[in-house]
Amino acid sequence: MNAEAFLNAYIDLNLLLFAGIALWLGSRAVLTRSHLGPAFRPQLRLLNGMTLLLTLSPFLVVALTTYVVSKPPTLSDMLVAQYLQGNVNMSATRFESILGLREDLVRDLMAQTSLWAQAALAVLILGAAMSVVQVAISVARLRRILKNAYVWKRIGRLQIRFSDSSKVAFSTRGLWTRYVVLPTALAENPADLRLSVAHELQHFRQRDVECEFLLEALRPLLFWNPAYHIWRREVRMLREFACDQALVSRGQRDVRAYCECLIRACVLAAQDPIRFVRRSPSVALVDRREVRRGATLERRIRAVTAAQPQDGHVLSWMFVSALLATGVMATALLMQRPGDWSHDRIMLSTIVNLERMAHRNAMPETTHTAVTALQGGFMTLSQ
Repeated sequence: MNAEAFLNAYIDLNLLLFAGIALWLGSRAVLTRSHLGPAFRPQLRLLNGMTLLLTLSPFLVVALTTYVVSKPPTLSDMLVAQYLQGNVNMSATRFESILGLREDLVRDLMAQTSLWAQAALAVLILGAAMSVVQVAISVARLRRILKNAYVWKRIGRLQIRFSDSSKVAFSTRGLWTRYVVLPTALAENPADLRLSVAHELQHFRQRDVECEFLLEALRPLLFWNPAYHIWRREVRMLREFACDQALVSRGQRDVRAYCECLIRACVLAAQDPIRFVRRSPSVALVDRREVRRGATLERRIRAVTAAQPQDGHVLSWMFVSALLATGVMATALLMQRPGDWSHDRIMLSTIVNLERMAHRNAMPETTHTAVTALQGGFMTLSQ
């Protein structure tokens, strides 16, 4: 893949992320008002699937355009057709310049002749480098905590460890081994210890740690994109709701004891807020925002104490998943650049050329009038 193709794929990924978050927020608003709204676990699976789909979308589009649809309809072609039908009240020259904004952007970024293009490239490189450094520091901090923690239990490839430096329970994984890290203070409360371990094991069942790895891997590429940060916030919020709901719905957990465990975890983490930082990539029992403000914790407690939804509605969730996947892939195909010159584009180019010729033909008259006026032509006309 050459530099221009990589840049276009990068632009497609960022634009598609905006479209994806719009589709997700719209779908969630509809789901909230339906009988599927309280079911957080299917929503989490749906959101994780969309995360993977958005990440792989540039490769899937290449495969689709190579083996399935060689010349898919694009948004640009549709806009040109609407213009030729008279549905766009704009000059052809201006309309063509708007359609070519992306091509101009790619051309300027590749040429690096303008100051803004050099500044944009510098910001992207610097931001990506800073994001990589932040991820590296977080991974180093995480490795140090794991190294200093002592093993309490081993269950296959799972290790449960106690840490003196960690204020909140969290889970992470290596290439082969999975880890649940518990603060040593939990050893004094067996009930909270069992609930915390169960909570972190549920994160492994939901593949939350792997999804967190994927989100952190995308951060150097998408650090500037607000849609990425909204998407990551939605994933992290929904995973906790789904995890809480999964544990309570089994009927083996005391709801009151579980809510009190969450509150005590926030209190324990707030005792040392400076050191309570996200050790990415990991998934914690409580998040930093639950310590700063109680709104998220309150929503978790409300979700746990509410009536739990019954499993089912498989066909409904399959329909919603298919609808969102189709929307994402259709948007990805529509965003592609047009290929060969179509009949509509030739017509638009002809209209643009006619407009330019008319403008040039009008220029000599204006120039002649101005010259005549400067040479005293008005005096001649008045005579």
